[in-house]
Amino acid sequence: MAVIGIIANPASGKDIRRLVAYGAVFDNLEKVNIVRRILLSLASIGIEKVVFMPDYYGIVPRAVEGISEQHRLQMEIVPVDICITGTQRDTLQASLAMAKLGVDCIVTLGGDGTNRIAAKGCGSIPIVPVSTGTNNVFSVMVEGTIAGLAAGVVAQGIVKGLPAVQPSKQFLVYKNDAVVDSALVDVVVLNDKFIGSRAVWDVDRIVQAFVTQGEPHNLGISSIAGNLQPVGARENYGLAVDFGPGGTWVRAPIAPGLIELVQVDAYRRIAVGESVPIRQTPCVIALDGEREIEVQEKEIVFVQLVFSGPQVVDIRAALHEAVGKGYSRVPKSEYK
Repeated sequence: MAVIGIIANPASGKDIRRLVAYGAVFDNLEKVNIVRRILLSLASIGIEKVVFMPDYYGIVPRAVEGISEQHRLQMEIVPVDICITGTQRDTLQASLAMAKLGVDCIVTLGGDGTNRIAAKGCGSIPIVPVSTGTNNVFSVMVEGTIAGLAAGVVAQGIVKGLPAVQPSKQFLVYKNDAVVDSALVDVVVLNDKFIGSRAVWDVDRIVQAFVTQGEPHNLGISSIAGNLQPVGARENYGLAVDFGPGGTWVRAPIAPGLIELVQVDAYRRIAVGESVPIRQTPCVIALDGEREIEVQEKEIVFVQLVFSGPQVVDIRAALHEAVGKGYSRVPKSEYK
C-alpha cells in the first residue's frame, strides 16, 4: 500500500519581509485549501493512507473537515507521533518519523527553509515541494491538485528515478571541521554578530554568498547570482559571490517588490565536492534565507557543495511519464 506524507508549515509566508518589502501574507486558510485539493487528488488515484505533521492550526484536519459528503475520502489520514513545539523542530521530527514509517513520497507546503529542514530527515524519500513561502527557489508554485497527482504516481511506483525524480544539490556548512548545518539554495555570510531577525533583506550587510542555483527569474539572494551568471538546479556546479566595492554593479529582485543595486567584487563557479572558506569572522550565516549560525572570531568555517540533497519530484516529467504508462486511462470495469 502506497503511503503519502504531508508536512504543511503553518508559519511559512508570514515573516518580516511583509514589513520591509511588499510580500503577500500566505495565510493558513489557503494552506488548508491546498491540502484539501492534494487529498482529493490522492484519493482519485487510489492512495489509501496519508500521514501528516500535526500543527497548532490543524491544517490537515481542517482540510478533511471541509470536504463535502459527495467527495468523502476513502483513505486513512493520521498524524505522526511527535510533540508539537511550534518551531522548525516539528518539521524535522515529522520528516524523521515519516522516514521511519517508510512513506513513499512527502508533500511539503512551505518555503525553502521548510524544505531545508525536511531534507534533514527524509533521507531518500522523494519530495514534492509546494511553495507557500516568500523567496522560494527550491519549492515551486503549483496547483495542489497537480501536486497531489504527481506525488501519487511516484508513491505508487508508476514512475521512478530520472527524469521523474531528480537528485538535488546542497551546501554543507562546516565549523571547526564538523558539519553544523546545510542549505538547499544559498548560504549567505552577513557582517553581523548576532542572529536577530531571521529573514535576510539588507544586501549592504552581505559579505559572501554561495548558491546551488540562481536564475534571473528567481526572487531572493540567489537572484543576484542569477543576474551575474545563471546556474540551474541540475547543473554540476554552483556559484560563489564576493560582495564589495570596485567590482560589478548588478540589479536583482531580492524580495517581493524590492529590486536592489548590489556591488559585486568577484564571482566564480564552485565544482561539486569543492570547499570554500568563509573569509570574515565574526559573522552570521544565513541558510536558505534565514539567519541560523553565529560565528565567533577565529572560528574556522567553510562550505562544501555536494550533490546529496533530497530527491525531488519533477512534477511535469512525472506526469508526462505516467500518462505514457497509461495511468490516466480508466478500465471499462470502473466506468460509472
